[in-house]
Amino acid sequence: MLEICYYPGCTLKSKAKKLDDCARKVALKLGVEMKEIENWQCCGAEYTTGSGEIATKLSAVRSLDYAKKHGGKLLTLCSACHNVLKRTNDAMINDEDMNFRANNYLALDERYNGETQVIHYLELLRDTIGFDEIKKQVVKPLNRKVAGYYGCLLLRPGKVMQFDKPESPSVLEDLIKALGGQPVVYPYRNECCGAYVSLKAPDLANKKSSAILDSATSFGATEIMTACPLCQYNFEKNCGDKIKVTYFTELMAEALGIDE
Repeated sequence: MLEICYYPGCTLKSKAKKLDDCARKVALKLGVEMKEIENWQCCGAEYTTGSGEIATKLSAVRSLDYAKKHGGKLLTLCSACHNVLKRTNDAMINDEDMNFRANNYLALDERYNGETQVIHYLELLRDTIGFDEIKKQVVKPLNRKVAGYYGCLLLRPGKVMQFDKPESPSVLEDLIKALGGQPVVYPYRNECCGAYVSLKAPDLANKKSSAILDSATSFGATEIMTACPLCQYNFEKNCGDKIKVTYFTELMAEALGIDE
């Protein structure tokens, strides 16, 4: 059994429990135990780009340092948490000023210099377990047209995230194939759903989310698969009646025969 440090994040403990619960059960089925790190705090929710901003990144550095001392890898699942942790880690490697101030604030026993490898759950499936192995475990093939939705945070900024090709990603489509489904490739799969603007300008978020779902259905999708709790929220709140919206871990649990 492979053990790996896991950072869940706040939303997966509240509004996105399905994403988290299914991920843990699927991982165990595939031979991976997700070891939740101790005393984790909010990652900061979004990566602040101001050069003078350090306080909101300290909890991310603390989690990264914990993973450094417990295997050297940190698994993430929420797209926003992954974006924050990956970019913070990159800054600790390449931004001398941030590295200096973060280490001084935290007064760690040993300086943290970006040694941890931040891995998204989808990267674990693709690069460690492999889609061929996942395909062998499928007992209930999806047998339907599913549209994978990437959103912004997994893919951008591309040079830092290095998750997939920002303009032509394929990991979700490859996963859908492995689960026995038919992936639907549509133009809006990597466009923004409206994100946090839904709190201030709900009409704009509705417009952007609707455009994505209309794009998916126009290409024949009967279901859209997401990897981000905020995207899931915007889709369900604004136009969930147009098409079924499901976390990718839910579809994995279904295909692998894992009970509710």
